Amino acid sequence: MNVIDLNNIEKYRENNRIEAKKATGGLPKSLWETYSSFANTLGGIILLGVEEYRDKSLHPVNLPDPDELIEEFWEIANDIQKVSTNILSYDDVYVQKIENKHIIVITVPKAKRFDRPVYLDGSIHNSYRRNGEGDYRCTPDQINAMVRDSEIKTQDMSIIQSLTVSVFNTDSLHSYRIKMSTVKPNNRLQNLSDKDFLQAIGAIGVGDDLLFHPTAAGLLMFGKSEFIKKEYPSYCLEYKETTQDDKHTIISSDLNSDCENLYDFFTKVFEKISSDIKQTVNIKSDITLITTALQEALANCLINADYYGSNGVAVIKDDESITMSNPGGFRVELDAARAGGISDPRNTAIMRMFNLIGIGSNDGFGISNIFSVWKSHGFVLPVIEESFKPESITLKLSFVPESKSTNTQILQNRPDIETDRQDAVISYITDNITVTSKEISELLGISHKKSKQLLHKLMAKDFVIIKNGKYTLKA
Repeated sequence: MNVIDLNNIEKYRENNRIEAKKATGGLPKSLWETYSSFANTLGGIILLGVEEYRDKSLHPVNLPDPDELIEEFWEIANDIQKVSTNILSYDDVYVQKIENKHIIVITVPKAKRFDRPVYLDGSIHNSYRRNGEGDYRCTPDQINAMVRDSEIKTQDMSIIQSLTVSVFNTDSLHSYRIKMSTVKPNNRLQNLSDKDFLQAIGAIGVGDDLLFHPTAAGLLMFGKSEFIKKEYPSYCLEYKETTQDDKHTIISSDLNSDCENLYDFFTKVFEKISSDIKQTVNIKSDITLITTALQEALANCLINADYYGSNGVAVIKDDESITMSNPGGFRVELDAARAGGISDPRNTAIMRMFNLIGIGSNDGFGISNIFSVWKSHGFVLPVIEESFKPESITLKLSFVPESKSTNTQILQNRPDIETDRQDAVISYITDNITVTSKEISELLGISHKKSKQLLHKLMAKDFVIIKNGKYTLKA
């Protein structure tokens, strides 16, 4: 997260990434709930020796012995009976002098997926997350999602012994095999029977009863929807097209009923959006780079979805953009994903199945390549957002030319715009206390209407409130 200007601490407010505690009577018990919540959400800064006034402004109070408090802090942070894991380095905790008063600054990073959930007092049920109002105890669904992501073996490798090999849609499977023969005509897998082929690509496996059963990957990629929904009750693949007229948003979709599984959905949606892009987007150079990036983005959306999550996969195309959303949070830091070179897919077996038909790669440069293609064609940079209620990732790919205003370039050079546009707005409001929708419009290079929509989304998440026509972070 951004480093705040501690010399101007009075202009900041407590929010989803800043927490102030007076701590003149010692380490407050609530400190550890905040530590857990920051670690399980987006990270944040805890300020000890800082008081919140009635007007919500922050002011330092002198800690009598900050070094002793830090020593006590490290004792507790390293006690696994109190905290499940210590994710801090010693550089993350230090004493800062402000107005001749000593405070303690604790910078809590977002925990790596192997360490989440970070919980308290020896019980995984004491896991917390952060929203605009403070720390809240995680729901069982949120805890289970973090536990699934913490496993080394990805969830799609599991064998579903309650189902038999009759779950597969043979039309989907044969279409996939034809596609493979086109991409890799001399592939040795092409000579196998359907059963042997399914076993070779990891779509079926031998269960405890020594019989073949579908793997989660095989079921999701080639299964009939009635069987997929038995294992994944919230399973849903949705494609929508929206067109804006003078008064209304018109929604249309004619693909959903034909898409039983991931392979069907991917094939039909990609064929549709790539055809539309070729007809509507004005590209002087070869459009192949754009369609390849769209292919990568759609595959990533399906590969990284948590199909046990409470919401489904959604692809929405409007007159000037395509938005892809999947259940589940990030497994790697987004800065690292943007830089490329780190691969940590939620569903490794599904990724391999896409790779076998020439779609995507496992080199960790998927997101990096998409950003590069958009930048090279002069489009507004892609926007990636992470939500926590329910947990989901959204990627928006716009075909609008990038604004050349100075303010937009300044904001796009900041790391936060590369990670999450909503996060960028929160950071900007943190720096400026109150903002108007017009300011956000100018900073992001988007229309006034879209800036209002973005701010209203943050209001719906309880991150932002409006007062006298100006927006500020919710306390």
